[in-house]
Amino acid sequence: MKRTLPERIREYTEHREYRKDTIGRSGSEIFCFSDMVLKAEREKNESRSEHEMLRWLQGRLPVPEIICAEKNGDMRYLLMTKVRGKMLCDEQYLSNPRLLVHLLAEGLKMLWTVDINGCPFKRHLDYKLEQASLRVAGGLEFDEDPDTYGREEFESPEELLLWLKEHRPEEETVFSHGDYCLPNLFAEDNTISGFIDLGRAGTADIWQDIALCVRSLEYNTGKNEGCVNLLFEELGMAPDWDKIRYYILLDELF
Repeated sequence: MKRTLPERIREYTEHREYRKDTIGRSGSEIFCFSDMVLKAEREKNESRSEHEMLRWLQGRLPVPEIICAEKNGDMRYLLMTKVRGKMLCDEQYLSNPRLLVHLLAEGLKMLWTVDINGCPFKRHLDYKLEQASLRVAGGLEFDEDPDTYGREEFESPEELLLWLKEHRPEEETVFSHGDYCLPNLFAEDNTISGFIDLGRAGTADIWQDIALCVRSLEYNTGKNEGCVNLLFEELGMAPDWDKIRYYILLDELF
């Protein structure tokens, strides 16, 4: 490990074997040990939020326990217990779409059962659009990925932001993961065993997580329409495609 770690973190990790995770796209560095995970990232709202959210969620959801959290200059270090099982983007689940979809639905239902009284973070549209405005004002540009949602319809992030402000839907508040995609869920013995990357978690509209779940499911299964239809069968609800599109577009500004 090349970077200089805070002393307390070194006490736990020195001379321990690890591998560096290459799946995540959060911009943080992830080092995986046999029984714990170290997350190193630049100081930002999400890194501060994740520490507090993990503490609040203990006993409410299967999430990592904090072993040690340190700040050094503009870097934050979070050493956590390792979640059991495999990510839902593992071939074990991608090769079994019915099980994959069942697990995704199970995870959503688990989130929605969390009592939101006392939840430390509100991630409703007032907050999300304010944060999006700050990012756009700071020079945010569309991702170069040709599959970026909204590229053909909106010429710039500024144009997309204006549309989002003018077309905001009504919200139904639940506990939300905030970045509900396959690499952020783990399963073992055919049941959800853990949630990770909770820096965007808090109270939000129910369709926030559904929308990103649909996007991640399509991305990982080659836009398999049958999988998406099965997801809503598992959830026992009809898809609201307008809200799904809205929250996917909103996520392009984050």
